[in-house]
Amino acid sequence: MPEALPELAAAFTAALHDAGLPMGADRAARFAGAVAVLAPSTTRELRHCALATLVSDPDQVPTFDTVFRAVFESPAIPAGQRGQAGDPSRALAGAAAGMSTTDGSGGAAGRQAREANVPALASTVERLATRDFAELSADELARLAELMRAITLGTPVRPSRRRRGSPHGPRIDLRRTLAAARRTGGHPVRLRRFDVRPKPRRLVVLCDISGSMEPYARAMLQLLYCAVGGARAEVFTFATRLTRLTPALRRTRPSVALERAGHAAPDWSGGTRIAGCLAEFNRRYGRRGPARGAVVLIISDGWDTGDPAELGRQMALLSRAAFRIVWANPRTASPRFRPLVGGMAAAWPHCDAVVSAHSLDALDALTCALAEPGRRRRAGPRPAP
Repeated sequence: MPEALPELAAAFTAALHDAGLPMGADRAARFAGAVAVLAPSTTRELRHCALATLVSDPDQVPTFDTVFRAVFESPAIPAGQRGQAGDPSRALAGAAAGMSTTDGSGGAAGRQAREANVPALASTVERLATRDFAELSADELARLAELMRAITLGTPVRPSRRRRGSPHGPRIDLRRTLAAARRTGGHPVRLRRFDVRPKPRRLVVLCDISGSMEPYARAMLQLLYCAVGGARAEVFTFATRLTRLTPALRRTRPSVALERAGHAAPDWSGGTRIAGCLAEFNRRYGRRGPARGAVVLIISDGWDTGDPAELGRQMALLSRAAFRIVWANPRTASPRFRPLVGGMAAAWPHCDAVVSAHSLDALDALTCALAEPGRRRRAGPRPAP
């Protein structure tokens, strides 16, 4: 149980300190954090966890092993030590449940498996990773920032105008070949070649911040802040109007970035006019703007108060300008979801991929959809049987 973890760390490090090892609050905190993350299920795994966080010199290992065996592998507490104030086993006895002392290799012949009492602790962050973003509080969402930093939102590459020399390149670099020929009397003894340096396609994000999407919008904007450093992302929000948020998400902390985003977008948690906002985006940033040849990510549940036919027309225009369109709709996580009516039905045929992205674990499908190198328009929605 997680509430026993501070007592476990403090009592064990106190026993090591009494045995002569240099122990402090910092090492106890590292040990507690390692146990929370790794959740060891055997005393062998617990020993490795403690050894990595509490021992700083090889000469300390014999003393460490003696204390560890006395605390976690001793079959009984000596009668003379029971109930003493400084007895570490007394503090640890209630904190260790269900950990087998066997290491999985069978052990020595005749050795009986014993049960030591070490809590099976699950990481709080790992538990949050499976929950829907709509169920997370602001503090719980902030805890996921470190995991979101490990996610890479990559995009496919495309040829650029930049060249790089390559001995086996497909093209001859005439300028460099003639420059080198001056050293050999004007004879091009060696042909200089080059190839085109690829670069990632731009990522353009349109995030719905209407009332129905507010909890998901905060999570996705935090993800974009943490993960799009190398993707040169352009971020826009929309509800009743279109707002460019790229400057607000630069060079600051996630919490500050979200606060700036709220101030920059006055229509936060308002109604939804997807078609009108897409029309403005196509007019200002479409064919001759950042959307040209880019991967466009639209984060919305598709609930639109406008004309679905107009949304379909704007999606068709965007499809002709963009390389790929990925739609992240948290409602698609439900097995009963069917894009049969409204804005989602109009947008569906123009999307290359539709993913849910409703939790941290569901973001794998999003990263794969953004990195897909080709286009694949979806078939129109069919009625449920």
